Amino acid sequence: MSRFKPHGVVFVLTLALGGCINLAPKYERPAAELPAEWKAPEGQSAAALGAPWWKIYGDAQLDRMVDEALAHNANLAVAVARVDEARALLGETRSGQFPTVDAAYSRDRTQSSLRTAMPLPPGVIRQRDNYRGTLNVSYELDLWGRLRNATRAARAELLATEAAQETVRIALAADVVQAYYSLRSLDEQVAATQRSVTSRAESLALQKKRYDAGVISEFEYRQLEAEELAARAQLPVLESRRARQENALAVLLGRSPRAIYSDTVVATATPAEAPAREQALVVPTGLPSELLLRRPDLIEAEQRLIAANARIGAARAAYFPSLSITGFFGGESAAMSELFTGPAGTWQAAASLTQPIWNAGRVGAQVDAANARQRQALAQYQLAIQNAFRDVRDAIVAQSRTREQFEAEDKRAATLREALRLAKLRYESGVASQLDVLDAERNLLAAELNRSDALRAQRAAVADLFKALGGGWDAGA
Repeated sequence: MSRFKPHGVVFVLTLALGGCINLAPKYERPAAELPAEWKAPEGQSAAALGAPWWKIYGDAQLDRMVDEALAHNANLAVAVARVDEARALLGETRSGQFPTVDAAYSRDRTQSSLRTAMPLPPGVIRQRDNYRGTLNVSYELDLWGRLRNATRAARAELLATEAAQETVRIALAADVVQAYYSLRSLDEQVAATQRSVTSRAESLALQKKRYDAGVISEFEYRQLEAEELAARAQLPVLESRRARQENALAVLLGRSPRAIYSDTVVATATPAEAPAREQALVVPTGLPSELLLRRPDLIEAEQRLIAANARIGAARAAYFPSLSITGFFGGESAAMSELFTGPAGTWQAAASLTQPIWNAGRVGAQVDAANARQRQALAQYQLAIQNAFRDVRDAIVAQSRTREQFEAEDKRAATLREALRLAKLRYESGVASQLDVLDAERNLLAAELNRSDALRAQRAAVADLFKALGGGWDAGA
């Protein structure tokens, strides 16, 4: 009967128990006081939306531009490459949990000295050849979860990077929407100003004839001329702003430098009116606020926290022994032709156990640093939640108020349009002067510019709302 070896059993139990040990703190999602649900402003209805959310605008040209940006934007390409990098780093880290196998071959020629304190015995060859070919294996047993926690951290970093990519994607779509409607607004403002300049130029030409005939004074004529020049001076400013906005949109779309310099971005020439769905859009009452936790930047922040939590366990493992197993199998011979024969066979199996004793506090400092990084990640996650709810609240208020502003500016422009018509009738009837007409034209131009900008702001607020919510929602979900 063979002798019982208790130390062997202890060793096996140590391996079995070590495989279950995890020195990382148990992760639980940090508690957050969330409102039970969103509440839409009183008197407003909700809309159920699906992806892609920008189709709510009902603009085919905008849809094509967003698709172009998602395909070619440089910032999104960088985010995609970062995901690929994080995926590769996960594979590299995870490989540490498995054995390493490699093949080695060496050939050396040695000559011994004849003048040493121990000369070679007679008959021993002074020059020797040696050939060696082996298959080497090494494996570190993950007794304390150092490698497993490192893999968990790398996996969480990958998920965080994927969430960051989605954040870039949502922000890019919102930026394209806002840049596109800014360009639309500037086009409308340029067109309105050009109409005003043309109208004033025609009126000035008529008044020039009256001035030459002595019907009006030079003072009245110079006032009319100054008004025409004031309107004309607004055009270069608006056209410059439009050019800058066009270039900014071209960069968002990922167009080449040549295309940015040479091509033009053409916005759809449609009436400056917001679609009914766009105007009626609000966050549905009763939508659970927990849905905001799906926002990509919150997912990213939580995954960074999970990674930092796992790295505490990896750092703590340095306090405990590490066990490595190594070995090789192969052949060693003085002649290449005999390298793989039976007598040339060679092998080795070894195990090494290393226990840190003193390292001037390095391991403790590493654990303290890992804990500090975990606290940083926790604070950043909590701050991200606070900012997310602030963004949504701001976006809801802005979306409602900008709609009210647009409606007021739209009515004001319609009223001033009618006022201009009446002013022209009064002038033609001799009741009012040409200056009254010019005053009405000036007020109407300002109102049309304000109306266009208010519509841009309303559309931008809708995009900000989707950006704040991390995309669309399904009211029936």
